Amino acid sequence: MVRFSSLQNARSLEFSRERPSLIIAVPAEVEPGENRVAIVPETVGKLSKLGFQIHVESGAGSKAGFVDEAYKSEGARLLSTQDLYATADVLLKINPPGKRTSKHEFDLLPSGAVVISFFYSLYNWELARKAAEKGIEIISMDAIPRITRAQRMDALSSQSNLAGYKAVLLAANAIPRLMPLLMTAAGTIAPARVVVMGAGVAGLQAIATARRLGAVVDVSDVRPAVKEEVESLGARFIELPVQENLAGEGGYAKEASADFLKKQKETLMKYIAEADAVITTALVPGKKAPVLLSKEMVSAMRPGSVVVDIAAGFGGNCELTQAGQTIQKNGVTIIGETNLPSLLAYNASELYARNQLALIKEFTKEKQFIINQDDEIMQGALIVHKGSIVHAATRKAAGLE
Repeated sequence: MVRFSSLQNARSLEFSRERPSLIIAVPAEVEPGENRVAIVPETVGKLSKLGFQIHVESGAGSKAGFVDEAYKSEGARLLSTQDLYATADVLLKINPPGKRTSKHEFDLLPSGAVVISFFYSLYNWELARKAAEKGIEIISMDAIPRITRAQRMDALSSQSNLAGYKAVLLAANAIPRLMPLLMTAAGTIAPARVVVMGAGVAGLQAIATARRLGAVVDVSDVRPAVKEEVESLGARFIELPVQENLAGEGGYAKEASADFLKKQKETLMKYIAEADAVITTALVPGKKAPVLLSKEMVSAMRPGSVVVDIAAGFGGNCELTQAGQTIQKNGVTIIGETNLPSLLAYNASELYARNQLALIKEFTKEKQFIINQDDEIMQGALIVHKGSIVHAATRKAAGLE
């Protein structure tokens, strides 16, 4: 079993075993529609050089295009589900832990094991409570602070980047027209018009992709400071008549007031009515995604136009979005795909695996993975530690503060 041993810094703890190497275990993801895997052959070898043994569930990477033999050739051991969890010191995942066969993943792990995954603890605080009860340590990849030193660990950005790209491709495939201006002997075809709502990581990639495809792009964001970045990509920034400081922490926007949202809706209506595609990307951490595209706005859109709601998994930015479904309303197609990075599973897995490698490398000293609560990165990402929820925002969400 894993035991804790104190270091000179009283708030730093390291995981060690009687055996010389800690085991990193990677299971297959079982969420419906999930094709990604938390480790790729490239990172197996790099983690091994840090002193870890790598155990991978047989078939874990197959949906992403990574075969078992590729993992074996890099030194990983392939194990069955039961053996994999029983031997894990550190479990690497994409999604928050859930049920495997008839048991929860927490029940399959030894007490003291560390789980590193997307956890979304502000939504999953009950799961954090369960982890604390089971003595499981939780480090959440979506809670990595957006600071310079942590850029290589920023899995939210790496996956959002891919989501923005794929959203535009889905829109281009769904609209019954070309994206670029086309001049032919039969006449000129005007370029498609795309409105991107939200200029965060996903939004900026959506802008860049739509521009590369030749579309005319208009962009709405509640943060005026992003105007310069939007215009540098060749898009037009939609100026809002009401100014409100909505820049939040970590590059996110804060929740807007009702008056601001009303004025925004009025300003956007004419752009939405002329759009062939609308890409919505807005999220507020710990809250339901704000509704930016109302029923009335969708009804004003032209038949054959499309909405791709990147926030579908968090309630949706479009009032009519149905998570996980593609529907039609008044001739408008609304795509509610909840896991866009999974549609690019090969590259999404590569980037995510490198994010986790960077995190593990940062906190590995002399072949031991060290949880140092004095470190700024660990302070942001550590959710459950030694049987307690230690993440302040999660404690608040759980009613512990």
